Amino acid sequence: MASYVVLLRAVNVGGTGKLPMAELKAMCVAEGFDGVQTYIASGNVVFSADRSGSEIKAALEKRLKDYAGKSVGVIVRTAKEMAEVLEANPFRDAPPNWTVAIFLDHPLPADTLDSVRGRQDEQVRLGRREIYVAYGSGMGRSKLRIPCAAHGTARNINTISKLVELAASI
Repeated sequence: MASYVVLLRAVNVGGTGKLPMAELKAMCVAEGFDGVQTYIASGNVVFSADRSGSEIKAALEKRLKDYAGKSVGVIVRTAKEMAEVLEANPFRDAPPNWTVAIFLDHPLPADTLDSVRGRQDEQVRLGRREIYVAYGSGMGRSKLRIPCAAHGTARNINTISKLVELAASI
């Protein structure tokens, strides 16, 4: 059995996509996933399963659509992949609560950095299927726009670190 980290897009953020974490956990248990644990209310769940990432994604997307009445973005990473994202963080000296990885389902377009707009003091680096951003003055006032990130979901380094820890304990 492999351990997985699942990140939901736009759940319980800014008054949109209300989903109690108890409901998310129940969906995962109903799918037969083992050791299910949620972390904070923004749509993070870890578990182990005998399925592929694409099978997990499809199953959860269906359950979430049935629950919410609309599509909910689901990003799946193995525990190993999530640990690699944390290890690859290029901004180790930046505050971890102001540094994020934006997770995408697909490899990044070649023009990702060229398409970035509104950059002020933010630093941007590319991973495999992640975009790392260090917000120099914080996220609240940032005007940064990364077009290919529109369908991704971001987690700060503190959250990623905790998810790696939880996934390793399953």
